[in-house]
Amino acid sequence: MTIPLAVSTGAATHTGLRRTLNEDSFVANSPVFLVADGMGGHEAGERASAAVIAEFARHIGREALALDDVRDAVAVARTAVESLSTTSNGRAGTTLSGVVIANVDGMGYWLVLNIGDSRVYRLEDGELEQVSVDHSVVQELIESGELRPEDAQTDRRRNIITRAIGAGSDGEVDYWLFPAELGDRLLICSDGLSSELSDGAIREILMVEDDPQRAADILVSSAVHAGGRDNVTVVVIDAIAVASRPGTLVETDEPDIADTRPREAAGGVR
Repeated sequence: MTIPLAVSTGAATHTGLRRTLNEDSFVANSPVFLVADGMGGHEAGERASAAVIAEFARHIGREALALDDVRDAVAVARTAVESLSTTSNGRAGTTLSGVVIANVDGMGYWLVLNIGDSRVYRLEDGELEQVSVDHSVVQELIESGELRPEDAQTDRRRNIITRAIGAGSDGEVDYWLFPAELGDRLLICSDGLSSELSDGAIREILMVEDDPQRAADILVSSAVHAGGRDNVTVVVIDAIAVASRPGTLVETDEPDIADTRPREAAGGVR
């Protein structure tokens, strides 16, 4: 039986220069590739991000996941994180962003998910596109025309997010489902990367370094050298074989990115 999508991956993480604890967690084993950026203080964030990743790690080794599998994992993870807020100091919470491999009628698809301000990017034919949409006050200000995108990295509100798992938020996860292309490169990162490096700088590194592990290492190192104000975590995924129809491994047609769940406003969560 032909697998829907085969990948090569790399991952790296760093505490940064201003933090004593790395509250990021990640998983980078097929079919799940996720980054969670914890929050809450007093180790609550570290425990929250680890709890979410542990729930998804149960699926490592499967060929693909369905949307219902992902939703169920999110629900269980949310319960686990909410329980931390009652047993620890602080309001435990975490972002969650990433991609899982999906099988749609025998074809390889990317199922992207996001809640919070960690990100998923896609590099295709030399173009870097942010697939996920930040759930943040800054993003809402950009969309309303009150803030220019080029000012977002230095805005004092850049760390305030509007949805999370835990931390008093009941905001929902956004999902996107689209066919994989042979040669796709996906990047998942915590905001410790995107707050230090521009999209142009990220694209240049992804274009120059072919090896996904080397690319991940360079991205993290560059973010640390650029200031390292936060924990930095990066996962790079390359599509090396894609089933475009049952039983075949060839290129697929130009994808359409479809958001399967509308975004909604929520109160700010730090």
